Formats: sequence, C-alpha cells, structure tokens
Amino acid sequence: MPVLHQMQMSGNCYKVRLAARQLGVPLTLKEYGLHDGSTRKPEFLAKNPNGRVPLLEFDDGRMLSESGAILWFLSADSFLLPTDRWGRAEVLQWMFFEQYSHEPYIAVARFWLAFSPNQELDKRRHLIPEWHAKGNAALGVMQTHLARHDWFAGGHYSIADIALYGYTHCAADGGFDLTAYPAVGAWLKRVASQPKHVALDANW
Repeated sequence: MPVLHQMQMSGNCYKVRLAARQLGVPLTLKEYGLHDGSTRKPEFLAKNPNGRVPLLEFDDGRMLSESGAILWFLSADSFLLPTDRWGRAEVLQWMFFEQYSHEPYIAVARFWLAFSPNQELDKRRHLIPEWHAKGNAALGVMQTHLARHDWFAGGHYSIADIALYGYTHCAADGGFDLTAYPAVGAWLKRVASQPKHVALDANW
C-alpha cells in the first residue's frame, strides 16, 4: 500500500488525500510535525531531498513528490482527469495557476497567520498586505471564471478543482473574506457535495 508522508493541516497534502479517497486508492499515512524539523532530517531527505511533504512512497521504493504531480499520477485514466487533450491542458493551466498565483499568497498567509508563533509572524507582518493583495487577485480570477462555469476544466469536476479547493476552502484562516466572491463560494459547496468528499481535518 502506498505511504503518504504528510502533515494533516497542509492543503497540499489534503489534495492528495481527497483525490485518493474519491478514487478509492488506499493509503497509509505517515504524519510529520509542522515545527519539529522532521522533514529536514537525513532519513526524510534521503526520500525527498527537497525536504517537503506531500511525498508518496510506493511499495517498490519509488517516490513521487509535489502535490500536482501526485494528483496527475493518481487521476490517470479516471473520472478526475479529462480524456481529451484540450481538457487536460485546461487542468494543467489551472494547476499551474494554483501553484504560481494562488498558493504562494493564500497558503502562505494561512500558514503564518494561523499556525506560526507570534514572534515569527512579527518578522513578516510587513508582508501581509502583499499576501492579501495578490491572494485576492487570484480569488478574483477564480470568481471571473466561476461566474461562467461550474468547474475549472473539461466541463466537470477534476483534479483542477481539487488543486484549487485545497487552500481556497480554508482561505479565511489567512484573513481572506470569501463572501466577496459568491461564485467561488458556490463552487466550494459543489466540491464539498461530490461523492466521497472528505474534510481537511477528517481522520483517514
């Protein structure tokens, strides 16, 4: 059975758990602490030199890191990935958007505002306006798309939605007001209503 090296609170790890649950892929979870440096120890770095989770470890010893790559691998030949070239390109378009324009601000604001010691946050308070400005810009892009479409790629629920849902649904933890984005709010409800949906804090 594959082992998911993960942190429960991480949106990137949650994306993998959500997709695996909806695809019926069994996983064994191995938890790492947020502030204990366990992903920087030699035994973990031997598995992933980048020192980050999620990391999916297979029975044959192969390791796959980066949430987007793991989602792509798990969803191959499944209902979570469009079968046509254009639909797959749309999936990648939104997954790249999530990693470059969304996650660096929405996830980062959540981490520092909700999970970091105040003395560490104090060193970065000057960055909060930038996090919020650029995070809200990303939410605005999503709002524009979702005002015209129910889903992000291929005309149906896919890993593009899972990738964006991971940190959007808990963006309030980082000080974002999602009521300002009604189409995003409606989409969040659609994602949460999908079969075999599992919450971020749910036990595996």
